[in-house]
Amino acid sequence: MSKKNSNVLNLKSTIIKDRKIFKIYKDFKREISKITNNKPFVAAISGGADSLALAALSELYRIEKKIIIHFILIDHGIRKNSQKEAKSVQKLLKKFSIFLKIKKNSRKIKANIQKAARDTRYKFLSDFCIKKKIKYILTAHHMDDQIETFLIRLSRGSGVQGLSSMNRVSKLSNKVKIVRPFLDIKKKDLQYISKKVFKKFFEDPSNKNKKYLRTRIRSLKDKFERSGISHSQIIRSINNLATSRDIINNYLNQAIKLLTEKRRNEVLIKLKPLLLENEEIQFKVLSQSIQNFSKSYYPPRSKKIFNILNKLKERKKLKSTLAGCVIEKTGLNLSITREG
Repeated sequence: MSKKNSNVLNLKSTIIKDRKIFKIYKDFKREISKITNNKPFVAAISGGADSLALAALSELYRIEKKIIIHFILIDHGIRKNSQKEAKSVQKLLKKFSIFLKIKKNSRKIKANIQKAARDTRYKFLSDFCIKKKIKYILTAHHMDDQIETFLIRLSRGSGVQGLSSMNRVSKLSNKVKIVRPFLDIKKKDLQYISKKVFKKFFEDPSNKNKKYLRTRIRSLKDKFERSGISHSQIIRSINNLATSRDIINNYLNQAIKLLTEKRRNEVLIKLKPLLLENEEIQFKVLSQSIQNFSKSYYPPRSKKIFNILNKLKERKKLKSTLAGCVIEKTGLNLSITREG
């Protein structure tokens, strides 16, 4: 038996024989089968413990279901050794007959690096899916990511929508959905899977760079745990906020229908009835209108939305740019058009 075939058998046997990993795999298989109906999908890989765990479970799923899965890594080219690191991940996975495609970003990312990298990654993955007629992208977001995102948004003064949990399934576009099967799983359990199956994983050096807010939040999260504010307590609060978010969203959808008018190259928001709503609804109507019009996966920054609302309340002239859009007060309406 070749070493490659031996590695493939080891991957299968490690997952099946390890009680802890097999329990995670069974939940993964049940969820993915239900969501994708056993159709092909893309697994977004980076080389970290969480994404390698995703690669391992997806590969066994591929073998069992006999479907096509595309394993894709986006090399953003931000770090000097990023290409070398990507090749190392590709080489490791190839030993287990997991064939990783590397997509290299040729555009330089200079400002707002983490957001720009995230947007670029989803653009690459979405374009690939549309080309291949694939509807689903699996990512390795996990419980720790949920907590870090909650604390980041808390530090920015986000409302109920921002503080709520990530959705297990969310729309990236009208044709592609993002699926997050690991939201109930701790990072340490995904590290366990990666070490057991692959014997290693790759650390992103930027994860230790204190210039990034997420890195600083990560150390703060650990201090919370040590001081008695457990991760499970934070997750409970996040899930409670998600219930409130869903109730608000039902009302919000009705408000958007009443307050906005969609035209071919413009969205108009009726100002007088908008300003009669409470601040949370004002914020969400404006934020979601900009997000939908710009076709951005992520909403615009809350601080900039509140700045626009404050100018409207003070009856000031308004012409602002945000998320590739021009937001301008025109008579009784607020107009959203494309920048440039």
